[in-house]
Amino acid sequence: MASATNSISDTLTPTILDHIEDSTTLPPSKSALKKARRREHLAASKLEKRAREKEAKKEKKRIRSEKRAAGELDSEDERPKKKLKSLEFGARVVIDLDFDDKMSEKEISSLGSQLTYTYSANRNAGFPFQVLNTSLKGKILARLEFVGDASYKRWSNTEWWSESYEGLWNAQLPEGEASTSNLMSRSKASKESIVYLTADSEVELETLSPEETYILGGIVDRNRYKVVPVANLCFDKATEQGIRTARLPIGKYMENLPTRKVLTVNQVFEIMIHWVETRDWEKALYAVMPKRKFEEVGKKASKRAKKKEAGGTLVLNADDVEDNDEEAEGAQEAELEE
Repeated sequence: MASATNSISDTLTPTILDHIEDSTTLPPSKSALKKARRREHLAASKLEKRAREKEAKKEKKRIRSEKRAAGELDSEDERPKKKLKSLEFGARVVIDLDFDDKMSEKEISSLGSQLTYTYSANRNAGFPFQVLNTSLKGKILARLEFVGDASYKRWSNTEWWSESYEGLWNAQLPEGEASTSNLMSRSKASKESIVYLTADSEVELETLSPEETYILGGIVDRNRYKVVPVANLCFDKATEQGIRTARLPIGKYMENLPTRKVLTVNQVFEIMIHWVETRDWEKALYAVMPKRKFEEVGKKASKRAKKKEAGGTLVLNADDVEDNDEEAEGAQEAELEE
């Protein structure tokens, strides 16, 4: 009798345990299911795109072979095109990613797109900057790891640190990297040569110097500060650390813009790229922020005009100047790998 009881117990226990485990497992939320479906769609789209590109390349090669056989290609067509070699400007741009906890998931996604556009602009520049991204961790790290099979790790002329930019003047490696060769290869800069670019600074930037390092705040705030001024996060941080600050001379060359100009990371970077190429702030600003982009239209224009007439504070939010984020997410995986 005892053995029979044990046999029944042995038979039922796993089933009961499985039932208990299943009952304690919560079903995925609608948001989680939506994200999973979106990931699957992106993965499928990526495979399809690569297949189309491969076929297009084969077709182009086939057409070229036919033209060569028919004698329709001249010597100029046969000669491989050489890409002009870029000359580094010498200055370094640091993107401070130490605001991870102050952004929503959507803002993190937008920042990821901005970093991708920044890399693309630098890669195509005639006089590229050395780019250093610091405080890479948390949500923005997860975002970059997810997009393009972590293609950010293959970006040229780009350095990634998990710690703060303070390591530029404090020559110390993070734990686990105690190596003389690693220390020698890391970027360095004196504290005196560093300038934090922020719209809240009283100092207007007159020129860019190859000997200086410029910090851009890697933060997106679109939903919480549309009416009241944005907290001076970057300016306060730089001031506390004893770092010089400066702002782009937007007001000097674009007088009709609102009194406060909040730009995306890639827009500021592209303005700097254009200045290096032209040595003209007005040309650089209008190349990135064409005047038509700020023409006041419709109800928003009316509200802004009334607020301006009333002497209120007018804030140009990132929403007003940045490209569509949905398009940015799609473009993020394209053309950026070496």
